[in-house]
Amino acid sequence: MVVVTTLTFLVAGVASLFMAWSIGAGSSGSTPFAPAVGANAISVMRAGFIVGVLGLLGAVLQGANVTEAVGTELIGGVTLTAAAAIVALLTAAVLVAIGVFAGYPIATAFTVTGAVVGVGLAMGGTPAWPKYTEILTLWVLTPFVGGGIAYGVGRALIGERLPERLLTAALAGVVGAIVANVGFALLGPAGEQASIAEAVGVGVGVPGGVGVGAATAAIAALVAAGVYGDIGRDRAGAQRRFLLAMGGLVAFSAGGSQVGLAIGPLVPIFSEVGVPLWALLVGGGAGLLAGSWTGAPRMIKAISQDYASMGPRRSIAALIPSFAIAQTAVAFGIPVSFNEIIVSAIVGAGYAAGDAGVSRSKMGYTVLAWVASLVGSLVLGFGVYSAVDLVV
Repeated sequence: MVVVTTLTFLVAGVASLFMAWSIGAGSSGSTPFAPAVGANAISVMRAGFIVGVLGLLGAVLQGANVTEAVGTELIGGVTLTAAAAIVALLTAAVLVAIGVFAGYPIATAFTVTGAVVGVGLAMGGTPAWPKYTEILTLWVLTPFVGGGIAYGVGRALIGERLPERLLTAALAGVVGAIVANVGFALLGPAGEQASIAEAVGVGVGVPGGVGVGAATAAIAALVAAGVYGDIGRDRAGAQRRFLLAMGGLVAFSAGGSQVGLAIGPLVPIFSEVGVPLWALLVGGGAGLLAGSWTGAPRMIKAISQDYASMGPRRSIAALIPSFAIAQTAVAFGIPVSFNEIIVSAIVGAGYAAGDAGVSRSKMGYTVLAWVASLVGSLVLGFGVYSAVDLVV
């Protein structure tokens, strides 16, 4: 019995690592720096290397919320077993891997969510409608909000109504304000997260909302002033550095969001044997890193070149809403697809220049793949687990 239990846990761990590799190769590993690659600000191989490291850090420092949501909040009335976790992870991983090798960015959150819900229903669980409402709301709004903001920012940056230097600095200040309020595990008490603004407020003796607000304003002003001065010294270089910084922030956010899709189903079974959550986060982050280093270049090329022609300003316009949406998802513990976030933003920014090479056929096939991955993973998860349960 001990051998069977150990083998089951080992298979579940391998399935999780396979899922993490698939995510690193196809979602978190390819999307964050795709706009920067499209703008020729960084090479494909270097982007894959950097995004892997930042994704690992994001997984460890921010991955708890989404991980717990995927593991415990998607289905009611039952607790995922090792067999259920294996079926869900392998079903989702195979679908994502097919997308990686076919050159289409499958929405990882769709496949994992569908697979977990499918096996949960097959176990006799009940739908978690309130959580589904949160998830579907974010999924539906993402293309419109992300694409719309990217379009608006892109139009402003390439237009002549506002001074580009001042506008870029203001956008950097907004990003700085968001960063100041992002939660990090290292800044909070045990088991909780705290933001830089909260830590600064406490450090200067002004805790609470006033301290957070003052710290946020100060950090935003410092970032804006730094970018404003940098543009004055070297306009092209400053654009490139801002673009790469945004890519890094999105890569970090991807790790915090996507790791939960790989290790979330393991939380119920590994918590029973005393494995801490941080250990799962480290293992999942390592899987993301491996996927980014070995499989991401193909998808980076597909996203950076096939959906729209991107310059530095439109790439910045795409990454700003992507970062904001990703951090919103992390804060509320909502599994979200980075492919959906980035592709929508890239298309929105691409249209800011009129048409800018936006591939309507590629976009149509991608949306179809997203819908098919959600429905297919749910049906497969339910069917495969039901078959396994009958046999075993």
